[in-house]
Amino acid sequence: MSEESKSFKLFNMPWQIFAVFAAIVLTATYMGVLPKGMIGAFPFMIVVGAVLNEIGNRCPIVNTYLGGGAIVIIFGMALLCYYRLIPDATVKIVTNFMKGEGFLDFYIAALICGSILGMNRDLLIRAAIRYLPAIVGGVVVALGLAGLVGELTGYGAKQAILYIAVPIMGGGMGAGAVPLSKIFGETLAQKPEDIINIMIPAVALGNAMAIVAGGLLSKLGKTFPSLTGNGDLLIAKGADDAIKADEEFLKKRDAVSLTVMGVGLLLATAFFAWGRIIAFFIPKIHSYAWMIISVAVVKALGILPQYYEICCYQWFQFIMKNLTATLLVGIGVAYTDLGQIVSAFSGQYLLLVGVTVLGAIIGSALVGRLVGFYPVESAITAGLCMANMGGTGDVAVLSAANRMELMPFAQISSRIGGAFMLILASVLLQII
Repeated sequence: MSEESKSFKLFNMPWQIFAVFAAIVLTATYMGVLPKGMIGAFPFMIVVGAVLNEIGNRCPIVNTYLGGGAIVIIFGMALLCYYRLIPDATVKIVTNFMKGEGFLDFYIAALICGSILGMNRDLLIRAAIRYLPAIVGGVVVALGLAGLVGELTGYGAKQAILYIAVPIMGGGMGAGAVPLSKIFGETLAQKPEDIINIMIPAVALGNAMAIVAGGLLSKLGKTFPSLTGNGDLLIAKGADDAIKADEEFLKKRDAVSLTVMGVGLLLATAFFAWGRIIAFFIPKIHSYAWMIISVAVVKALGILPQYYEICCYQWFQFIMKNLTATLLVGIGVAYTDLGQIVSAFSGQYLLLVGVTVLGAIIGSALVGRLVGFYPVESAITAGLCMANMGGTGDVAVLSAANRMELMPFAQISSRIGGAFMLILASVLLQII
């Protein structure tokens, strides 16, 4: 046995040991005795996620251009579910874990708190005030390109903008396509369910293209280093600039402690609950948005002692490094309908979806650069995270682009940007 084979690991374990436990989990899965709830979902999702992630990261074209493991996990699981190669009972366990038991919310809460509170304070303040123009730039170019190509191809500019571009940029299904269908139905005197059936393929295809584009933008950044901050959104203005990170804080932040992570778990989930409280009184803005705003205000004003910021950061790091592939399995099973994506494949429709996503990239990159952002990071967050399917799409796009630390900005796009699209849709319906 070669040294490389001996040292090969899956989920940070020697592959031989991993294989033993994987065999146990998969045997339970296909015998139909996999436990319900998180105790069954976790081992299945970890095992399958680790294997598919390794496959994706080792496939030459996939790992270079298409996002590697993230793409293979999501669409691999969607394919397995589509052909019913995963037992129905297991699909129900994973779906309930993701949706009913809130694993997606749990993951995103950790990322939002940790990534915001772990940032340099000056960086957060200076980046946030420039972010909305980048979002608007992506939306304007996306809708404009879709309308132009729709008119040139005979699909119709109005139809392309309203039924393809707006749903794609609208923040996903629950916060985008569903309320949009109601707005459209009431304004156009049509049944919302008829409208949403037109919108769903656009949202699904847009999400798929956004994930792939995330991987391609990551590759673009490696080819042209001047276009990317390698995970940093805001371009620094020099070594002595106030944006420069506090080295002492970084040392404390990266000194791992098990008890510190436990405190981070409490704070992340408490901030999530706080977002739900505010959303109860002001429901027009999503609870994720309120959580982001609250955590950002706490960070900007220095309300929370540094120790607790470090707690949240370390908890976020633990979740991101250990459970990202696990979460992507859940996205593939519970949120990716391969049938909808396949059914929408026609040349004209595919072209319109493609130019919408391309417009989001171009507009957000150009405007982002004008306000002082790196074009690649601006295109990923203000562009692709507007064009994907909300929280699930944010995780998938950032994972494909290998920029999970940008989750706070991705969530601003999905939540606040999504709310902006609902208002814009109401205005567009009155105008065109």
